[in-house]
Amino acid sequence: MICFTAEEIEMPAIDQRRVSGWIRAVAAGYGFSVGELQYIFCSDERELEVNRQFLQHDYYTDVITFDYSTASTISGDIFISLDTVQSNAEEVGVEYIDELHRIIIHGALHLTGQGDKTPETKAEMTRKEEEALALLQTL
Repeated sequence: MICFTAEEIEMPAIDQRRVSGWIRAVAAGYGFSVGELQYIFCSDERELEVNRQFLQHDYYTDVITFDYSTASTISGDIFISLDTVQSNAEEVGVEYIDELHRIIIHGALHLTGQGDKTPETKAEMTRKEEEALALLQTL
């Protein structure tokens, strides 16, 4: 089950049914089913609080993924700062909704085992995000 919630901010205007189907399709493409997946949309300050409390990182970020997956099922909590999504969209010159979709699938890709810590894995993650975003356009 895929759930979308917002903490102390307005829920973003996404088509939850379409996005859920898209996440399932992307996961299936990597050989996974979707178990319990919780997207929590929040502010920069909440994201920073989560980053400090659970990861001991003292910086803002767009997405934090907590992985509870098993061998064949992705599950987790994915915190997304809508403030950072907005500023990232403005910085790279894309529509807010497009950047939000990119970050939504970025979290799911992490749960399938995709990394982004090195320049090589970051480039691979970007390529996989682009593939997933292209799939979304067909749904």
